[in-house]
Amino acid sequence: MPISDFSDLKPMTDGIAPITVAEREGRIEKARRLMVEAGIDAIYLEGGSSLLYFTGLRWGLSERMTAAIIPAVGEIAYVCPTFEEARLRESLIVGDDVRTWQEHESPYERVAQILADRGAAGGLIGMEQQVRFFLYDGIRAAAPDARYISADCVTVGCRAVKSPTEIALMQRAMDITVAAYKKAISMLAEGMSQDDCRANAAAAHRALGAGGGIDFQFGAATAFPHGSREPQKLTEGDVVLMDGGCTIEGYHSDISRSIIFGEPTRRQRDIWELEKRAQAAGFAAARIGSPCEAVDAAARKVITDAGFGPDYEVPGLPHRTGHGIGLDVHEPENMVRGNTTPLAPGMCFTNEPMIAIYGEFGIRLEDCVHITEDGPRWFTEPSPSIEKPFV
Repeated sequence: MPISDFSDLKPMTDGIAPITVAEREGRIEKARRLMVEAGIDAIYLEGGSSLLYFTGLRWGLSERMTAAIIPAVGEIAYVCPTFEEARLRESLIVGDDVRTWQEHESPYERVAQILADRGAAGGLIGMEQQVRFFLYDGIRAAAPDARYISADCVTVGCRAVKSPTEIALMQRAMDITVAAYKKAISMLAEGMSQDDCRANAAAAHRALGAGGGIDFQFGAATAFPHGSREPQKLTEGDVVLMDGGCTIEGYHSDISRSIIFGEPTRRQRDIWELEKRAQAAGFAAARIGSPCEAVDAAARKVITDAGFGPDYEVPGLPHRTGHGIGLDVHEPENMVRGNTTPLAPGMCFTNEPMIAIYGEFGIRLEDCVHITEDGPRWFTEPSPSIEKPFV
C-alpha cells in the first residue's frame, strides 16, 4: 500500500456533544462552593486549560495579561488589553464584565480593582497552578492587602472528577487514536525512520478528523521512557514502542503499545507478559475509596516480585504508574506513592507501568481508566498479546 494512501479512513467526529454553557456555569458554581469551604475569596486564571474548563475561552499566552477572576461572591470578570477587547468579547460565553488596559497602563491595577469591587481586596486569593510568576508578583504588588495561596483545592477539586460529557469526549479521542494506531502499525516496514512512522500516524489522525500523533522508538531506544534523541531505522526483531494521542474539544487520549517487528524472542515475550500483568494489577487496585498510590503499589509489586527494581531502579519501573488526564494530557491526580487522594467516580487516569532495561529494550503498555460507580473501566481494552496490540 502506498505510504500516502489513507482513503480507507473516514472521519470519526460526527455526533460529538460539546461542553454546554450550562455545564460551564455549573463548574463555576461548584468552584464557588469549594472557595467558601476553603475560605478563598477569589481565584485567578490565565490562558490555559483551567480558563478553558471554567469559561470555554481558548487564549494563548504572551507577556500581555489576559485573565479571568472568579469570585466566591459576584460575577466572573476578565482582564485583557484594550486592543483585544473586541476579540475577547466575541469569544465570551460566561459573564460580560471585561476590564481593559492600554499598553502604557498596568493590568495588575485592573485585577486589584476587580478584587475591590467583589469585596476581596483584603481577602484570600487563589492562584491557579499554571499562573506565571511575573503575573502573580505584579498582582501581589497591586493588591498588597490580599493574601495568596494555591487554588488547587478549587481547580483540581473541580477538574479531577469528569462529567459524563467529558468522559464521552475522551472516549471519542481514544477511539480515534486506536484507529490511527492500527493504520500506522499496518504500514510499518523495514528501514522506515521514526519520522516516517510519525508522519503516517499524524496523517491517519487527520483522516479520522482529529489533530494528533504517535511517537515511535525502536530497539534499545525503547528503554528510555520518553525516547532517545538518536535517529533510528526499523530493523527485524526490534521492539517498537509507540506513545500517542489526539484531542477532541480539548480532551486528550493517551495510549502506548509495545510490539515486536518480526518474531519475538523468549526474553521479549517474557518481559511483555510481565508488563501486562503489572498493568492488570494496577487496574484491579483502582477501587472506589482506595488511595491513588494503591494503583502504583500494585503494579510495581508485580515488577519487583519478578526481580526488577526495587523502587525506581532500572532495570524496572522508573516512574509513576499513571497520571490524571483530561484537558491536559498530564494533570492531577497522579498514581504515585504518597498520593493518598481516594479514587472516586469520574476520575480518569493512565495505567502505564513501564519496564525499562537499558541496553536492551523497554516495554510499556498504556491504557486509560475512568472510575465508575461500579469501579474501574477501561477507555481502551488492553493488548491481548504481543502479536495483537489491539482487540
